[in-house]
Amino acid sequence: MADFRCDQAAGLRRMFGRSQLRVIAFASGSPGVGKTAIVANVAVALARQGKEVLVVDENRGASGVGSFFGLHPQGELQQVLNRQRRLEHVLFSPVAGVSILPAGCAARQLGCLSPLQQQALLEGVASLERPVDVILVDTSHEHDHGFSPWGLAAGETVIVVSGSGSSITDSYALIKKVSQSLARRHFRILVNRVKNPGDGHVIYGNLRKVAAQRGVAQLEFGGAIPQDEALHRSARLGQAIVGSLPDSPAAVALREFAAELLAWPGAEYEQGGVEQFIRQLLNLSHRLTPRVLHA
Repeated sequence: MADFRCDQAAGLRRMFGRSQLRVIAFASGSPGVGKTAIVANVAVALARQGKEVLVVDENRGASGVGSFFGLHPQGELQQVLNRQRRLEHVLFSPVAGVSILPAGCAARQLGCLSPLQQQALLEGVASLERPVDVILVDTSHEHDHGFSPWGLAAGETVIVVSGSGSSITDSYALIKKVSQSLARRHFRILVNRVKNPGDGHVIYGNLRKVAAQRGVAQLEFGGAIPQDEALHRSARLGQAIVGSLPDSPAAVALREFAAELLAWPGAEYEQGGVEQFIRQLLNLSHRLTPRVLHA
């Protein structure tokens, strides 16, 4: 294993006076439920609350968080690992306070990084000029066992589900898969595009009941986002609704969700900031078997 000693003094200076790092992974059982739009809007909502947000984007091409804002990345995390580019040259910012890290190609390879690649990643995060308050991981659907290590290392996992029968079924299947394969037992349910205020609680309640009866996982209600045409209008313009149409129902719900997630209990390692999270990520990646990571 590599010697992960970095500039500890610089890390302490960045951490001093900052709130505890929060790492939240967003996943869904199937595409098309609005997960990436939620991640983009939550990131902007947190930035407007004064937080520095890093979005780790596992998606590739037009499905990425950058594409939501009409932007295209000029680099990728894999280039940082191979020391072809510096991390700050790969990150890009759609709005003040939000940085996006394109990580699609590297997301499935964290368990087999060489010591030099691990060191390159740690040096990259150690060199960040601004401290990170919140990391949001927009997980892809390309992982056979549900999540990449980015999602598994996160302190909280949010499952985004819509009201359709297929979305609910696929969400439960994902929860079961990750719970059984990777021992992740706690998830928060965020119901998107609800027509009525009570629909979110009904959908969550049904999922929670089935998961509890079958001993699959513990589910908690994360919230509900109303169906709102304003959300689609903002997305077509490459804008977050929380900024462009802040009084719309969806914007209000997204701001409330963003504020609430900051109060969720954090993982112990999150107290050490982004560098400690990366160490935890690398350790977790190497503990997982190649069969689980790359099956």
